[in-house]
Amino acid sequence: MDINARSIAQKLTDLLGQQVIVDIRAGATGVIAAEIVVKSAPDGYTLLSTPGSALTATPYLQKVPFDSVKDFTAISPLGDFSFLLAGHPALPAKNARELIALAKTRPGTVSYGSNGVGSAYHIAGALFASMAHIQLLHVPYRGGGATAITDLVSGRVDMMWNNPAFLLPQVQAGKLKALGVTGARRIPTIKDVPTLAESGLPGYEISGWQGLLGPAHLPKDIVIRLHDALQKIFAQPDMKSLWESRGMAFVPQTPDQFTNRLRHDFETYGKLIKQVGDKID
Repeated sequence: MDINARSIAQKLTDLLGQQVIVDIRAGATGVIAAEIVVKSAPDGYTLLSTPGSALTATPYLQKVPFDSVKDFTAISPLGDFSFLLAGHPALPAKNARELIALAKTRPGTVSYGSNGVGSAYHIAGALFASMAHIQLLHVPYRGGGATAITDLVSGRVDMMWNNPAFLLPQVQAGKLKALGVTGARRIPTIKDVPTLAESGLPGYEISGWQGLLGPAHLPKDIVIRLHDALQKIFAQPDMKSLWESRGMAFVPQTPDQFTNRLRHDFETYGKLIKQVGDKID
């Protein structure tokens, strides 16, 4: 979220003629940052760049000081992405089928790190375990995924679901191995890595998004100005290439469409978390 936000902030600064500063407020799976925006004046000067799961999944797993749908003004998505499941080289599995077989022989001991309880990557692992009827050991990390990835490379955890942008450099360096992607289709930049559905767990699919929102009651003219600026930014060839290199895809949506998506995903995650049940821990 930090890296993507900084890339967009510089572009917005150039377009708007107004300095855009990224203020990182890590912790509580995105809740701390979201609360700051909710309590801010609806003047367009305080905005939230967030993973969708912070608003759609986290509220089902912990008490949050906001209503995910009513307390925000949706401006625009910033990118959609499938997750990559990568494992330490010592993990004796190279795809979903082998991972499931391994976990059945070692119930509750094959571990996966995540950005925290309720993060999209946590849900991805819990859903995988639920659908495969296996037990995995969830190891949540605070303050983002950097520490988790460090521990994965060192072998302290066995595997991790995360954004391809963060895991692929380690895979390409031979420090990790790619086990599969979570979306319905393979990622164009890593076409040789199969989806988890096609490599052993049919029907498995989960993906994420990053979006830009403001506090409730943000004036329409401000929403439109910010939305239109983002459309211009993502039409630039260098941004398209940058997002592709990070495993991201920008799918344009109007503010109303993005609002409907937020509402839909909030309801969908509620059903998903109920389905996963006791796998969420």
